[in-house]
Amino acid sequence: MTDHPPLLAVPDAELDELRARLRGTRWPTAWPLDGWAAGTEPGELRRLVAHWADGYDWRAHEAAVNALPSHLADLDGTPVHYLRFDAPRRDDLPIVLTHGWPSSFVELVGLARRLADPARHGGADEDAFTVIVPSLPGFGLSPQRPGPDGPPTQELWHRLMHDHLGFTRYAAHGGDLGAGITSRLAAAHPEAVAGIHLLAVADPRAYDPSTVTPEEQAYLDSVAAWSAEEGGYLHQQQTRPLTLSYGLADSPAGLLAWIVEKYRAWSDCGGDLSSRFSDDFVLTQASLYWFTRTISTSFRPYYEHGRGRSRRLERVDVPTAVAVFPADLVRPPRSWAERTYHVTRYTPMPRGGHFAAHEEPELLAADLTEFFRELR
Repeated sequence: MTDHPPLLAVPDAELDELRARLRGTRWPTAWPLDGWAAGTEPGELRRLVAHWADGYDWRAHEAAVNALPSHLADLDGTPVHYLRFDAPRRDDLPIVLTHGWPSSFVELVGLARRLADPARHGGADEDAFTVIVPSLPGFGLSPQRPGPDGPPTQELWHRLMHDHLGFTRYAAHGGDLGAGITSRLAAAHPEAVAGIHLLAVADPRAYDPSTVTPEEQAYLDSVAAWSAEEGGYLHQQQTRPLTLSYGLADSPAGLLAWIVEKYRAWSDCGGDLSSRFSDDFVLTQASLYWFTRTISTSFRPYYEHGRGRSRRLERVDVPTAVAVFPADLVRPPRSWAERTYHVTRYTPMPRGGHFAAHEEPELLAADLTEFFRELR
């Protein structure tokens, strides 16, 4: 049950405007090039745009989002939206799950339900968590942070979990941007964070190049190769995000193209987007960015990191688990993670990619459960 009126109530006029913009998309001159090599494939984008305009039922998905257990917290003047999935017993371990970009809280719902009610999914009640899924500031239903000098997101999360919800001890999980927030949360509050589970790790602040192992060097080479081939979005969002945001906030087709490319390239879909993501899932993510006008504010973490406004991670000493999915952006070896974290569990996964909570919720839930079983 929600404790407030529906969070999403898009006026009919806005929905009509979206559909009109989609139907009136001004398409660029086509290149004599097939496939995805130069970016989002035009045939796939045209198909999704047509479905968004005339087949996708926003009202059904709006109702589904409003039916989720949403809450709003005022954290010293900063509003934060979050979902809360209660475990069968009130003394179960709380966990905060943090999404990344270009994602939203919706991506984590399936994982959250498995963790909060494992018995319904073949598990045991004693492994249940009370699951908190906040929306990152500036993403969807959480407004952006007021200014660069306010509390960083990891501090908002601690205030949410410890001060607002009253959890003296809790666990944390994250991937992508959420992995960085989760890492900083553990570094800042080791007295409260029982352990963290990550899908990505921070590089060590400094290291002696002569100590790099062959496996670690292969990893560093793969990061450099990925950055050269796939890192254009990152450079743009770190350096000139506002210039990009005007076009994406004005053109739903442009917004969809920016997002769809990432879902295809970063997932374990083998080039077939629909093998991992339904059209409606992708369009719901795009719709949340569109109707809340938050694609611009979702770029702020990249810009602030690129400008040195987020503190570099020194060391994380709480127990840490790392799950490495084979189609994720990069796949750090255990020894590399151990340069920064107290790694007590390292799991190479058999399948899945960057959006593991949606792609492989059963694998991810099982790894989380096994790791935190000894930390309860």
